[in-house]
Amino acid sequence: MSEAIILFDLPSKAPHGCWSFNPWKTRLLLSYKGLDFRTEWVEYPNIKARLSPHASVPPNQDDTPYTIPTIHIPSTNTYVMDSWKIAQHIEALHPSPPLHLSSPVLAKLDALMLGVKRALQCIYIPRIPQVLLNDASVAYWYETRERDVGMTLAQLEDKYPAAGCWERAGPVLREVTALLEEGEGGPFFMGGEVSYADFVWGGFLLFLGRLGMLEEALARSGGEEVHRGLLKGLEPWVRDD
Repeated sequence: MSEAIILFDLPSKAPHGCWSFNPWKTRLLLSYKGLDFRTEWVEYPNIKARLSPHASVPPNQDDTPYTIPTIHIPSTNTYVMDSWKIAQHIEALHPSPPLHLSSPVLAKLDALMLGVKRALQCIYIPRIPQVLLNDASVAYWYETRERDVGMTLAQLEDKYPAAGCWERAGPVLREVTALLEEGEGGPFFMGGEVSYADFVWGGFLLFLGRLGMLEEALARSGGEEVHRGLLKGLEPWVRDD
């Protein structure tokens, strides 16, 4: 029996477990593929030191050279960083059951995800260190995110009140609902067929749940039941440890 894949993920306050939407994509696909994996929890300030010694992890070409999720496949001593690259790599190694990475539905959802995150980040960026992060990662989060947004997170909250953020998110959430409803018979974006699109959106919903934002998002989605149906359909592969 081959050694378990190692998934590098971000720890949280109690209840301890996965919270970030990008690692959720990887967790769901590894579980769906039936691959044995274990989690190594890495606080934000320690990510670079943990991953940079491994030559098979080329750094990202931006201000954050090393990111999570990353996986290590011990059987080949291969490290793969970035949820999309991980999906492509795992799909090539284990094509069944398929992820449908070239599905038009996934391309449409990816475009909508940009709008959803753009609308809601003014809420979740300040909330993450308050609700989720351990003390070891809080200072890192404030330093990097305040640099990214060009203001303090307190100023971000003042400039973009939550009510307005939700108003902007509503139309895009309803577009996601419409796309999910195109999967006739559900509960997935491709109807009864699971695809990577389900992990992208399902992972984001699980993330909102950890932040206490899920109910508001569903209330504004124009189709709460289809999103709850998706989450129900994903339950066999939801593993946060």
